[in-house]
Amino acid sequence: MMDLRKIKKLIDLLEESNLAEIEIKEGEESVRLARVPKGSMSYAAPAAPTIQVPTPAAMPMQSPTESATGGGKPNSDLPDGHIVRAPMVGTFYAAPAPDKPVFVTVGQQVKAGETLAIIEAMKMFNPIEADVSGTVLKVLAESGQPIEFDQPLFVIG
Repeated sequence: MMDLRKIKKLIDLLEESNLAEIEIKEGEESVRLARVPKGSMSYAAPAAPTIQVPTPAAMPMQSPTESATGGGKPNSDLPDGHIVRAPMVGTFYAAPAPDKPVFVTVGQQVKAGETLAIIEAMKMFNPIEADVSGTVLKVLAESGQPIEFDQPLFVIG
């Protein structure tokens, strides 16, 4: 097992640098530290295989639809405009970290492809991007709250 003092030094090095992630291998053991928006660190257990998941753009569910039928009760309080829906179940975060400003605010102009928020699903942080350009009319989810698949997150007009 890798010495905990070495791991602590790696954490300090990661915090002091602009690195997003660091991985160290010593023989059969490996430790991977990565910055995550919650400001905490995560690491892979020694000798555990690291699985890389493709970015959300490669996921078939990534294209939020404009359909007004979310499979539940109608959302009559939604302003007219393009609805950006959750492409997955997870935890919604409006900012990249608790001490950072939110990605977008109501009234802000956004371009297609611009990050609106992130969703944490199974310790992976997936950017939610605007699929149309326009003005953010409403933010429908609260940061840190669990969200469901196809839940309306933003209205862009």
